[in-house]
Amino acid sequence: MARTKSAKKRARQNEERRERNRSVKSRTKNAIRKIRELINAKKVEEAKKLLPEVISLIDKASSKGVWHKNKSAREKSRLMRSLQG
Repeated sequence: MARTKSAKKRARQNEERRERNRSVKSRTKNAIRKIRELINAKKVEEAKKLLPEVISLIDKASSKGVWHKNKSAREKSRLMRSLQG
């Protein structure tokens, strides 16, 4: 357990960031899951309409440091490829 004032503050900050990161990760993963389900159900037009929103969420996760930039690029690439063919 943190003893000093600065260590206690750091623990608080880490907890707040962890909660924020969890919500960003969860929202992004759910959006990706939804678009993949649409693709698997052969509802490509609906998936294409949803794609810009999902890419925006992925970019936000990357810019906030929740996801690594390469992971973001890989996920976007896979989504685009699955919509192409």
